[in-house]
Amino acid sequence: MGILAFYWFMKKIVLLFLIFGPLGLLAQVKPKPAFQIVPLGVLGGIDESNLSAYMAAPYGSKQYVCLDAGTLHAGIDKAIANGVFKIPAEQVLKQYIKGYMISHSHLDHLAGLIINSPDDTAKNIYAFADCIDVFKNNYFTWKAWANFANEGEAPALKKYHYTVFTPGVETPVENTEMQVTAYPLAHSNLTSTAFLLKNRDSYLLYLGDTGSDELEKSQNLKQLWTAIAPLIKSHQLKGIMIEVSFPNEQPDKSLFGHLTPRLLMKELQVLSNQAGSLQGLNIIVTHLKPPADHIATIKQQLAVGNTIGVKLIFPQQGKAIVL
Repeated sequence: MGILAFYWFMKKIVLLFLIFGPLGLLAQVKPKPAFQIVPLGVLGGIDESNLSAYMAAPYGSKQYVCLDAGTLHAGIDKAIANGVFKIPAEQVLKQYIKGYMISHSHLDHLAGLIINSPDDTAKNIYAFADCIDVFKNNYFTWKAWANFANEGEAPALKKYHYTVFTPGVETPVENTEMQVTAYPLAHSNLTSTAFLLKNRDSYLLYLGDTGSDELEKSQNLKQLWTAIAPLIKSHQLKGIMIEVSFPNEQPDKSLFGHLTPRLLMKELQVLSNQAGSLQGLNIIVTHLKPPADHIATIKQQLAVGNTIGVKLIFPQQGKAIVL
């Protein structure tokens, strides 16, 4: 190859790099994390040391909200042991958790809040009105415990402030940079809640206990999927946290407002029909119920049934998840 030909060859190489090189580099750049989730409790069932509770904050922030609060202290201890937090457990409770969002009034979703309330600091409890009413009439009463809230049986100690959600209306999460929109879910005889957290232009969806629309004779999940479908199309939704409580073998009459792998995948197909491809979407599977062989079966059935290509994540108590 002559000098002139070599010159033109190298010029073409440089030109191709300038055109395609940056695009290739951009393709390899991963999106910046938007949320950090710290599971304090991940199971349904009878293990009081590991019941539904997830701290969530903008990535890099220490201003968390707790999505349900079945287990607090035991989960915080696990997170400290795993190096997630560098301060004592009581400081995490008092300083890092800025509020509680309670999906429904069953004890496995709020017992940790009740038990830890004497040592907690002032903050908000966010929920729908019927859930707040159970706090007022059944939990924060002087016969059951003590009234640490700002309403209900006298004397009200006013440590916690009730904030009642209006469905579909965005609400600021006090003392954080986040906002939240609540949507109703059908959970047997109760109204449960889905929380759509917003951090700038990114979103995280957490669902409390829920049955399928088919079995609950409801349109709640369909309406929720309609609300979040645009966020999936625009790649703003970083993940969905949703329950699967029982294996497929559980009879429909014994689901009591919960999902199985088959029912979850059926609901995600409804979402896919509205949002387009769900390929690679983070699905954090919550509320698996012991015993261990049931949990193993649920995981295996989810893997087999995952024909739409979502990314299944099984949270572990005290181990942070970054999305």
